[in-house]
Amino acid sequence: MLPAPSRLRRRPDFAAAVRNGRRVGRARLIVHLDVHSPSSDDAGALPRAGFVVGRAVGDAVTRNRVKRQLRHVVRDRLAALPGGARLVVRALPAAADATSSELARDLDSALTRALRRAS
Repeated sequence: MLPAPSRLRRRPDFAAAVRNGRRVGRARLIVHLDVHSPSSDDAGALPRAGFVVGRAVGDAVTRNRVKRQLRHVVRDRLAALPGGARLVVRALPAAADATSSELARDLDSALTRALRRAS
């Protein structure tokens, strides 16, 4: 599970990441990464992540399983993101049948590209 300070919770945070961030799509997920220039209030801020798993992914049990898998996969990669970064991971219907390693592979690929484009 992600620690509380590392979670996106408020709608405006999600909206800002989706609106201002780099969007990279893969077969099982879409990543929105907002790497804004840190201001004085963001100095030393932790990167934060949020997840969107809609009904198209499956029933409630499937959506919760996918969310747990994504949280686990993102937790290990959050420290590699710049301070103050906002990451939104949106699961696509193909994520319902994916293993954690497949989700990790897609996430790594998407983050690599998003970070390259953000520079």
